[in-house]
Amino acid sequence: MEADEVTIREQNFHSQVREYTICFLLFAVLYIVSYFVITRYKRKADEQEDEDAIVNRISLFLSTFTLAVSAGAVLLLPFSIISNEILLSFPQNYYIQWLNGSLIHGLWNLASLFSNLCLFVLMPFAFFFLESEGFAGLKKGIRARILETLVMLILLGLLILGIVWVASALIDNDATSMESLYDLWEFYLPYLYSCISLMGCLLLLLCTPVGLSRMFTVMGQLLVKPTILEDLDEQLYIITLEEEAIQRRLNGVSSTMEYNTVELRQELENVKSMKTKLERRKKASAWERNLVYPAVMILLLIETSISVLLVACNILCLLIDETAMPKGSGGPGIGSASLSTFGFVGAALEIILIFYLMVSSVVGFYSLRFFGNFTPRKDDTTMTKIIGNCVSILVLSSALPVMSRTLGITRFDLLGDFGRFNWLGNFYIVLSYNLLFAIMTTLCLVRKFTSAVREELFKALGLDKLHLSNSARDSETTKPSANGHQKTL
Repeated sequence: MEADEVTIREQNFHSQVREYTICFLLFAVLYIVSYFVITRYKRKADEQEDEDAIVNRISLFLSTFTLAVSAGAVLLLPFSIISNEILLSFPQNYYIQWLNGSLIHGLWNLASLFSNLCLFVLMPFAFFFLESEGFAGLKKGIRARILETLVMLILLGLLILGIVWVASALIDNDATSMESLYDLWEFYLPYLYSCISLMGCLLLLLCTPVGLSRMFTVMGQLLVKPTILEDLDEQLYIITLEEEAIQRRLNGVSSTMEYNTVELRQELENVKSMKTKLERRKKASAWERNLVYPAVMILLLIETSISVLLVACNILCLLIDETAMPKGSGGPGIGSASLSTFGFVGAALEIILIFYLMVSSVVGFYSLRFFGNFTPRKDDTTMTKIIGNCVSILVLSSALPVMSRTLGITRFDLLGDFGRFNWLGNFYIVLSYNLLFAIMTTLCLVRKFTSAVREELFKALGLDKLHLSNSARDSETTKPSANGHQKTL
């Protein structure tokens, strides 16, 4: 009997060691990738080993850790879905025994823990540490800046806890809730993360429909459009003459006329950029011009239509069946039953849609006018802006599993602390969220595909002089596109 207990303890120990090793290896890969991504956009600083360089390096490591956690939160839901299907297909395979429910639950709990740690500790510390100078009267240095950062972090923590305490007391003013107010670990952190998750889902509700319509423009700029009724040789000849004319004017301008020189150089750069894009279009093969672009546009339209259709079906399920709520049932364990009606094919479709929604939400986030200044630039992004981008991506990635389950994209029940959200049990909030997503996505797509017709109608009726349309969109439709020709109907 004792020998059996020793064997069981050894098996549990080896299982835990294996799970921790797998988690460490996965996170190490994400950390390395995140480091290269951040250093690609980070502004190149001096190589001097001074105090500011050390502070920037520490903030860089913390931002890299946060971005790695964000990537893990994004990849965790597709990884869980595909793991469930693999365990169903090969239940007795020796080589996938490491892929079990314990590992999946552990990854979800670690992702939740690290998300809270980055959001409430590491990123505020990195920001305050970057902006700190040390208290007056103390000797300047790293220690003084760390002391100031810790004091600011403690004050921020007390402020947030006070706000949560007051808000929770006003919302749930009963004896049970008042007793739970004094439980920091079991009440404060899950409740606070629930509020952050709700904010993230609202941000996704705003960004994702905009991103879904914006994806067509982005892919149109990256791909080569078909050449219909266009003479690329003539356009190249004209743009070459324009480049030579600007170059001659630039050579003839006196060095004292600095303002005109800057304008001419900027104009020359724009002409060269247009010439490069025209040359790329000319060198593109017929398959790339006439097949890839239409195929990608049709694929984007199909994915967007499927997303809206799934949300519409989820709305009907919410009105009919109570178990369709995100917090309805616990659901089967990992490897017990398929999460999709169509098995492995349905699971693959869910994974594609989840990645598509995440990419669309990021594109929509940077397309919004309020967050436009957050867009990172290669080798020219300050550390403060990098911290802001990491926090934004962390909020979006942490809310993505919640949004996917709320919209009915997947039936995977949230594990770990990701599922401890009070608002997920509110029928009216969930139903309103689905309705708003479907309506906003449909309106954004209709507005996207009818903008050219609407602009032409305004011009035909003479209403374009009244500026009834958005000026930003008007400027976008009249400027040359990425392929070197103007966007016209």
